[in-house]
Amino acid sequence: MVEFPSVVEFIRRALGTFHDLAQLGGLAPGPLPQPEALLTDRARLAGYAPQGRTSPGGSFRILRTADARWLGLSLARPADLASVPALTLGALPEPPAGRPDWPAMDAWAATQQADAAYRQALLLDIPAALPDRRQRARHPSPSARPRAFPGRLPHGVRVPRDTWQPSTPALRAVPEKSAPGPAWSTPRPRPLVVDLSSLWAGPLCAHLLGLAGARVVKVESTRRPDGARSGPSDFYDLLHGGHESVAFDFTRPADLARLEAVLSLADVVIEASRPRALAQLGIDPAAVAAARPGQTWVSITAYGRTGPDANRPGFGDDVAFEAGLHDTAPDDPDTPTVHGDAIADPLTGVHAAVAAMSGLVTGGGAMFDVSMYDAVTLALSTAPRSRKAPAPRRTPRPRSGARTSAPPPHKAPELGAHTAAFLAEFDIA
Repeated sequence: MVEFPSVVEFIRRALGTFHDLAQLGGLAPGPLPQPEALLTDRARLAGYAPQGRTSPGGSFRILRTADARWLGLSLARPADLASVPALTLGALPEPPAGRPDWPAMDAWAATQQADAAYRQALLLDIPAALPDRRQRARHPSPSARPRAFPGRLPHGVRVPRDTWQPSTPALRAVPEKSAPGPAWSTPRPRPLVVDLSSLWAGPLCAHLLGLAGARVVKVESTRRPDGARSGPSDFYDLLHGGHESVAFDFTRPADLARLEAVLSLADVVIEASRPRALAQLGIDPAAVAAARPGQTWVSITAYGRTGPDANRPGFGDDVAFEAGLHDTAPDDPDTPTVHGDAIADPLTGVHAAVAAMSGLVTGGGAMFDVSMYDAVTLALSTAPRSRKAPAPRRTPRPRSGARTSAPPPHKAPELGAHTAAFLAEFDIA
């Protein structure tokens, strides 16, 4: 278990590094979120509250199995709910009313062996977590952690030692991308960020880049827009207010060609789909990046773009639990409870923003493979093992003027509101 103040400090340092990188690159970041607000904005705006072994949003639960182990399951998507009969081998029907029936799932799990239930869930593409099955990632100590920048920083330019710096396991630069730009570059006055992501982690990354002065264009499918649009509207506005919305029908070849043209304009592309999703659309990041040397891609996945878990689904609650980040019940230290609200999402979103900004100001030419699981394990590896928040070594960042839990300043645009204008601006047919 990691105390909440430790996670706050981890994010505080990440935001400090993001701020420093933006300034080193000649950008002028506006007020950044306070770490506490960043972690709790969604729960506050949605009216969520802690629910013990169930996530604040209600789509994830930690279940006790017959062999006295703890299995986490997310039933967040319609497909997950529809798979409950197959998961339980017919013992339970599909939950009514489109919501998980957690009491029934508790009773079912109490008759199951954890390993078998876990394997069945993964076979059915249901996000699942079994913390004691995974070897926790090994990270170097903070003092030995290597620089995570894709290019060489010029002589005399550095990020202050007491700011947080991401480690290479969580920020893996894929080398077979476009040629990098200059070893040290100043981003154009308003870098263009194309955001293909959805839900929380990717949009948070885009939101922070927007606060640093980037022009952010969110690109969605007209048939399957960002599922967060149907969630708390104030939270969606908070992340997307001030951005532009472009939408295409990804089943139409003409629209896919337009999508590629838009991607080729970007200084930074953020995407949060499993690798096979881009391949199914015929999008090859290397080919797109070849048209714009120095382009940076930030790819967010649950468990990384490579390896046996590359196409495994995951959400903020189940990934955090699999990585070992959880609380314990006040009256039973042996019972795990959910830590925060989808906490892997804000941890990953800030982590991805540091990656994107480092790409912008150091020449790009790389894809950053940002694993949610690795972002959580990095927070675990750097968090102090005490109940007290670590004393800051200097004035905590973000500096004065940082955003607290204020209402969203702008409404998010309607789906596709800027499609025609954006295509016309760049002469895309």
